[in-house]
Amino acid sequence: MSRINKNVILALLTLTSSAFLLFQLYYYKHYLSAKNGTGLSKSKGSRIGFDSTQWRAVKKFIVLTSSQNVPVFLIDPLILELINKDFEQVKNTSHGSTSECKFFCVPRDFTTFALRYHLWKNEEGWFRIAENMGFQCLKIESKDPRLDGIDSLSGTEIPLHYICRLANHAIHLVVFHERSGNYLWHGHLRLKGHMDRKFVPFRKLQFGRYPGAFDRPELQQITVDGLEILIPKDPVHFLEEIPRSRFIECRYKEARAFFQQYLDDNTVEAMAFRKNAKELLQLAAKTLKKLGVQFWLSSGTCLGWYRQCNIIPYSKDVDLGIFIQDYKSDIISAFQDVGLPLKHKFGKVEDSLELSFQGKDDIKLDIFFFYEETDHMWNGGTQAKTGKKFKYLFPKFTLCWTEFVDMKVHVPCETTEYIEANYGKTWKIPVKTWDWKRSPPNVQPNGIWPISEWDEVIQLY
Repeated sequence: MSRINKNVILALLTLTSSAFLLFQLYYYKHYLSAKNGTGLSKSKGSRIGFDSTQWRAVKKFIVLTSSQNVPVFLIDPLILELINKDFEQVKNTSHGSTSECKFFCVPRDFTTFALRYHLWKNEEGWFRIAENMGFQCLKIESKDPRLDGIDSLSGTEIPLHYICRLANHAIHLVVFHERSGNYLWHGHLRLKGHMDRKFVPFRKLQFGRYPGAFDRPELQQITVDGLEILIPKDPVHFLEEIPRSRFIECRYKEARAFFQQYLDDNTVEAMAFRKNAKELLQLAAKTLKKLGVQFWLSSGTCLGWYRQCNIIPYSKDVDLGIFIQDYKSDIISAFQDVGLPLKHKFGKVEDSLELSFQGKDDIKLDIFFFYEETDHMWNGGTQAKTGKKFKYLFPKFTLCWTEFVDMKVHVPCETTEYIEANYGKTWKIPVKTWDWKRSPPNVQPNGIWPISEWDEVIQLY
């Protein structure tokens, strides 16, 4: 009897121990793993890579922003590229189903997120909580460039970047500000004198080397490495924007000084022209965007932006530049379809192409096509009466975004050189009489069209 009792007791003890062990395993998997970011793999008993410094820093940052209702979204180029390569699988990944850290565990110094500033309700409180959670944070502010032309507001500072470091990994939070052209803008990351330049390797940052402008992205929530995050719904488009995002401001202070020296024309006629020219520019931008054709402000329209942050009222037209390689055969019909009939066509695609469309109230839209040579660029001109050809030479340039009449548009990044090529060193002085065949310092004769080609290269409507 005693022997049976011993066996029963031994069996009961074994069963109780097994149950307790199973309970421990269950508790570890479903509770401690959620708390500490570790869990059990189906095969090896541990999730691969989830103990990395990078993942832990990102997880803690996500917990911080979620708890404070701060709607950040991922803009890190490296991580977005990795996600995009396996986008369909990532989109279908559910929370807790990942056994291997593939994205946030990639070795790197930073992970970059973004925030739309107008949605941030408790900035100072968030900053304090971040430090209480172990982050060391650096806040970079600067003057709001849009207020440079207003004395009473020109010193107002806005947050531009946060760098929050945890152990040896840092989160770069880029602060996006809404602009009137329906786009997002971030500022230059410029350290002030008292800031620690060894806080993180700043030169490795992907954002902040210069101000940038982006289309407002539609966002979607996905699960990446067990973390729920927001990313641009079209990551390919966002990634394509990054290398072309550089932004330069209108020179508000210089524009104000210009109008102090040369009074602005506020006549009814001038105001009406500016209104109509703005509408024409908006229509042209919308049409070219639909075609997928890149353009920039050129000639007098570019001068107006750079010199006085406005349309020159006596210019009587809107001038745009397009690289000839971006020309599309349906560009004329596209403008005609939106109510802008062709006024004239000079040249041909291979040489000196120029298009002019008629807007309302006798305002023209002139489009100049630019050709690239080894050491310069040029656009052509044609005199209708004689068939004479002209060439306007420009130093090579790249394109930057700017804001002009409540629009995000391109201008040459090397704006001063571009303006001086077209208008000389005295471009700051208004000139109301302008002969396009003689006045520009960069114009030179370019021969004459053969009479046999006139029907093709000189078309007036």
